[in-house]
Amino acid sequence: LGLELISKVPSQLHTPLMSGSNAISGISLVGAIAATSIDGAFGTALATLAVALATINVIGGYMVTDRMLAMFRAGQKKG
Repeated sequence: LGLELISKVPSQLHTPLMSGSNAISGISLVGAIAATSIDGAFGTALATLAVALATINVIGGYMVTDRMLAMFRAGQKKG
């Protein structure tokens, strides 16, 4: 169902939406890096966890974008 839904959205629309989503994830990564200046072991551990999770979110967003664009390219070859 997801493939059918995504395949009906033009790539000109989907790519900017995913880029915006990745930019928001990047902002959360910057905030997590800024939080590493928190004093105390608990604050540092929490900030380090936030940096790790935000990094995974950014990388995952780019991987999803790449996969979506590959689906659009595959769809164009058929028709």
